[in-house]
Amino acid sequence: MSAAGPKTGTSTLGTMTSSDIAPEGVRPRPVVDNLPKYAAGKPPAVIEGLTSYKLSSNENPLPPLPAVLEAIADQSDINRYPDPLATKLRNALADFLGVPADDVVTGAGSLGALNQILAAFAGQNADGKADEVIYAWRSFEAYPICVGLAGAESVRIPLMPDGRHDLEAMAAAVTVRTKVILLCTPNNPTGPILTAEETERFIQSVPSGVVVVIDEAYQEFVRDPEAVDGLQLYRKYPNVVVLRTFSKAHGLAGLRVGYSVAGHDITQYLRVAATPFAVSQIAERAAVTSLGHFDEVIERVQGLVDERERVVAGLRELGWFVPEAQGNFVWLNLGEHSAGFAELAGERALSVRAFANEGVRVSIGEVEANTRFLELCAGYTNPPRPL
Repeated sequence: MSAAGPKTGTSTLGTMTSSDIAPEGVRPRPVVDNLPKYAAGKPPAVIEGLTSYKLSSNENPLPPLPAVLEAIADQSDINRYPDPLATKLRNALADFLGVPADDVVTGAGSLGALNQILAAFAGQNADGKADEVIYAWRSFEAYPICVGLAGAESVRIPLMPDGRHDLEAMAAAVTVRTKVILLCTPNNPTGPILTAEETERFIQSVPSGVVVVIDEAYQEFVRDPEAVDGLQLYRKYPNVVVLRTFSKAHGLAGLRVGYSVAGHDITQYLRVAATPFAVSQIAERAAVTSLGHFDEVIERVQGLVDERERVVAGLRELGWFVPEAQGNFVWLNLGEHSAGFAELAGERALSVRAFANEGVRVSIGEVEANTRFLELCAGYTNPPRPL
């Protein structure tokens, strides 16, 4: 070693500027620029003399059950991480649904559970080619965002004129690159369900290596006796995954707790892809308590279903086309009039969800809110039409 000491490598970091490092500024992956932005429902405007109502986010207008609020009121262990497997909730769901606890994987809402599925089964491969994910369109607006961020390619199949999935076209779209198919039932935002018969026929028509996700976020609101029950199909077909949530019927949207149900062939990979600690202690206790009072949950849900039927009947009495509504919302196919209708609703202290030049989704809310919505429609001169 020389008297001058050890040699050091020459570094240019000290003289580099931000323009040398990133001449065009910080940029995301190219796919991010091409993705739509999720647009959450906006709160209602404050109009003097009117109670404002939010009908834009498919939320349950009722708070959680009193037993749930009492159960979480004194929870103070939030300085600790929650159980990463949400064992109490999975065991409660196992008893409630009649499935093995190991078949349940929890997530931050059904959307979090969906992201885990996509992370495990759909993305970009070593050869640079992206997997394909098929879904109906329009459907849940987060689908293209989630698929794109996973690195996969969306294959959107247009809905039929009555707002239902075109399952024949979806089956015909399957290729060797298809890894996941998303079935939203009832379809958000249009409202119709998939029947048990057509869904099973569809599953039988696609390769058994394709994961078929049955998204049942609004399952508790369904009253059509022909509707598919995803759990029945999961028991028969190893490639079926069922998505459900506590956000809607249970009124726990702000706590972000949902789950998927699938067999071991799928859950072994979902646990690898799962976000650690996604369900908090508070969310887990709230969900377990709500399940324990499910009769009260369903009583509340039935009140919303009754209101949904009143709203649909009122719209059809006006001669309006309304797709079969089986969720907690109705769809108005208003096309280029969508933004204008939403503006009129806002002037009446009602926030609704307009989808560009496609249509308007209106959540079922409080009785007064639903009545005010019907009154607005009675004086509106550009009624919706079939898709």
